[in-house]
Amino acid sequence: MWTNKRVFISGGNGVIGRELVQKLHDQGAIIFVGDLKPFSADLPQDILYRQGDLNYITPQEILNFKPEYFFHLAATFERSIETYEFWEENFWHNVKLSNHLMTIMKDCPTLRRVIFASSYLIYDQSLYQFDTPQNKAYRLVESDCISPRNLTGMAKLMHEVELRFLCEFNQERFSVVTPRIYRVYGKGSRDVVSRWTRMLLAGETIKVYGQEGMFDYIYAGDVAEGLVRLADSSVQGVVNLGKDHARKVKDVVEVFKKYFPTMETELMAEPTQFEASQANMDHFYEDVGWRPTIEIEEGIRQLLEYERKAQNNQESAKIKETNVLLTSASKKIPLLQALKKAMRKIGLHGQLIVADSNAACLARHFADDFWHMPSLDQLTDDRLIQELKIRCIKAVVPSRDGELAFWSARKEWLSQQGIQVMVADLNVVDYCLDKLKFYEFCDQHDIPAIMTTDQLEVLHAEKYVVKDRYGAGSQNIGINLSRTEAQQHAGKLTYPIFQPYIEGQEYSVDAYIDRAGKIKGLVCRSRDQIVNGESQVTTIVHDERLEWLCGKYITKLRLYGHVVLQLLVDTLQEVHLIECNCRFGGASTLGLVAGVDSFFWFLLEAGGEDISRYPFLKTVRTLRQVRYPSDTILDVD
Repeated sequence: MWTNKRVFISGGNGVIGRELVQKLHDQGAIIFVGDLKPFSADLPQDILYRQGDLNYITPQEILNFKPEYFFHLAATFERSIETYEFWEENFWHNVKLSNHLMTIMKDCPTLRRVIFASSYLIYDQSLYQFDTPQNKAYRLVESDCISPRNLTGMAKLMHEVELRFLCEFNQERFSVVTPRIYRVYGKGSRDVVSRWTRMLLAGETIKVYGQEGMFDYIYAGDVAEGLVRLADSSVQGVVNLGKDHARKVKDVVEVFKKYFPTMETELMAEPTQFEASQANMDHFYEDVGWRPTIEIEEGIRQLLEYERKAQNNQESAKIKETNVLLTSASKKIPLLQALKKAMRKIGLHGQLIVADSNAACLARHFADDFWHMPSLDQLTDDRLIQELKIRCIKAVVPSRDGELAFWSARKEWLSQQGIQVMVADLNVVDYCLDKLKFYEFCDQHDIPAIMTTDQLEVLHAEKYVVKDRYGAGSQNIGINLSRTEAQQHAGKLTYPIFQPYIEGQEYSVDAYIDRAGKIKGLVCRSRDQIVNGESQVTTIVHDERLEWLCGKYITKLRLYGHVVLQLLVDTLQEVHLIECNCRFGGASTLGLVAGVDSFFWFLLEAGGEDISRYPFLKTVRTLRQVRYPSDTILDVD
């Protein structure tokens, strides 16, 4: 049934998700997983994977996949008694995320079925909470009274209502089933049964709360099987998904004692109320013809087997704390904001730190922290690594031509220290910063760059361009000059170079080249209005020929990271390269919006991810960017 069916799974790298992905993959489904966590070795290697906060996933990313089934598992949980800090986390990862994903999905033309993982915490707790311990659990039925027990239950109920609302308008297009899931435990999970498994294997004492409480423990593999069967059925609306066999906490402890006879437990104070809850699975069985099969004894045996194997090569379930450094930040606020957005998108729980030699730089007011960085000639390697480690920096984005050689020379050394830098190799930086060397390299590799020389007498043209050999090409440039004017202008420059003046349309090309040297994404944009060498107004241009040619040239240039190619197309449609900036450009934020997601890709690679599984989704729209000054009000309190 699942052969070649296209399935999108949010939270697919969680305890239920990994089991679900494997089951669907074994049955031939084409799977796209989105999850905060990095790609897991427990997942099939050929699935499409998107690491990061799904609140930032775009309609294009999902709709381009053309999903037929949507399993919404992504959620955040705490203990039944939630902390004060959980207020914002619950809204962001439960309420807002569910709404965001269904806002995209509701108009997806290929969508046929939505399976939303809800929770039994929606039911009125007075039905299953008692003043004294119980010997028999209350079997909750789907028609029981509802009154969410906590913020998580509230968020689940809210999305159930949202889905019911959407179904009223989309009955002919897709259907929705909402399993209310009970106490899940499984491989690599944060639930109490899984935590106890890891603690006991490590020889630790486990703390036991409410040993007389009764819960409906269901193994994640059984949950995944139930979800697959529900998706394959015609069931709609709310349905329970539990083991339908409540077990006391102390019974679970006794199961562990069979494996750890000398285990130590610390009994904590009993609660004022005792839970005794259990799923009534009659409705599920009548409609689907299946019941969960794994009892807690078998589930714990499988957990022990898994955790023993994982001890020597265990992946952390926590998102890595990674601080990112933007150097020479100056007043590059759009760049800073784009980098911060990429950090949120990938789910990094870290700070964006900006550095500049000017203590009064504007960017410091928009960052999480500021480093008043000394000039590069005063910064020894020992001081550099000390400053980076003190700030827990794991990724560096240089943003000024004058510092690229400094960072490039130290790139490999810093990588050995666990710090990644988005900069090309030193020899590449060298010829990109030297316009004469750039021309000579292009000439040797059949790349059509504009003829460049430092000897005016060897160049014969009607009009000339004169500029500095080093640094930004827009500084002190002379354009459309006569030969006499070119000689005069050259006298004002330290290292003048000469080029023929060519009439035509100027373009910039934004591209990201991955660690393997492959172009991950590339877009062209016209330079419509230029101020101080940067595009004040720039527009995305959809020109397959130009994109193909530029891709060929960039490959030959052996670049890495985000690069900006400057070129000119003359009246005969011939392409002439002007220069290459091996860093993020002033107007490159339009390239990001158009699909060249350079900072996101760089941060993924910095974390060790293979970005080949992440598609380049180039915009099909004609986008224009207008750069302008803007005021921002900051709350200094």
